[in-house]
Amino acid sequence: MPKIRVLVVDDAVVVRSRLSKILSSDAELEVVDVAANGRIALAKIPYVNPDVIILDVEMPDLNGLETLAAIRQMYPHLPVIMFSTSTRIGATATLEALSLGASDYATKPSNLGSMEATTQHIREELIPKIKLFGAGINVFTPQIAINPANSPPLTPKIDQVDVIAIGVSTGGPNALAKILPELPGDLAVPILIVQHMPPMFTKLLAERLASKCRIQVDEAIPGAVLEPGKAWIAPGDFHMVVQRHENVVKIDTHKSPPENSCRPSVDVLLRSVAEVYGGKAIAVILTGMGQDGLHGCKWIREAGGQILAQDKASSVVWGMPGFVVNAGLADQIVPLDQMAGEIMHRVRYNQAPILGL
Repeated sequence: MPKIRVLVVDDAVVVRSRLSKILSSDAELEVVDVAANGRIALAKIPYVNPDVIILDVEMPDLNGLETLAAIRQMYPHLPVIMFSTSTRIGATATLEALSLGASDYATKPSNLGSMEATTQHIREELIPKIKLFGAGINVFTPQIAINPANSPPLTPKIDQVDVIAIGVSTGGPNALAKILPELPGDLAVPILIVQHMPPMFTKLLAERLASKCRIQVDEAIPGAVLEPGKAWIAPGDFHMVVQRHENVVKIDTHKSPPENSCRPSVDVLLRSVAEVYGGKAIAVILTGMGQDGLHGCKWIREAGGQILAQDKASSVVWGMPGFVVNAGLADQIVPLDQMAGEIMHRVRYNQAPILGL
């Protein structure tokens, strides 16, 4: 198989050098060139013909957002992965880049203490995404499937719905920006969201979504009481769970070990939702790499809850929803532009006068 051709764009010579060395050490990757700013990168693209571009956010002359806009105009399908700092400025620009058509992002290693830790961070956080997009995500499908015949039988559905739990990863910010603004402000149930993102990014994502939605959207904090018409996003690097306290349900967060290499993890959330809400929950699994959420959906199904999975055509990566579908766990496979309507169709039967009863 030919190597995946990578163009590295960053104004820091140290970053260009180290990143090129680490990427080139992988037998499946080839760094075909580097560029110190966006203008130089745009001039090089037609000559080096990259499969993937790694693009810095903060650069002189032509910054990452301006460069991305130009790339999308000239090369609409060329994968671009933003390589941003874990700062408020970097996170804000990254979220804007995702809305402008960036394929994904990875955070730059910082304060890791050694070159070994830096290398490990890039190998774990960036290289898998380069391989995914460089190989062509349109052909990506889950490689592990559970025989539906071995899945627990679907228990009879009850009409009442008391909570919606959403799991999402790659492509998530745009998917959430499509679904949540379509929900009414008087939504009768709360929403819990796990989006795979680092600290600070989740807070800014919540703020960004809140500005576009009729429902209230916040980053989750321990002790928050679940209320109808509100959505909570798990904070980066913390698992989010729910716990019942008499007649109310509250959020808690903790730093137990990652599950599926993720913290926050969709499985952790769904496990607690199944325990607290039983069959009165809807799990929604959206676009994303990996299989986080698969086991959680099994628990939701065993409890009698409902499961919706995003379809392949509208997913940036049909990993997380694909695993759920292949396992025979999805009640319905739904295109992204129909997901809000499908959620409301199922929620409208909610008759509970007190949440959680």
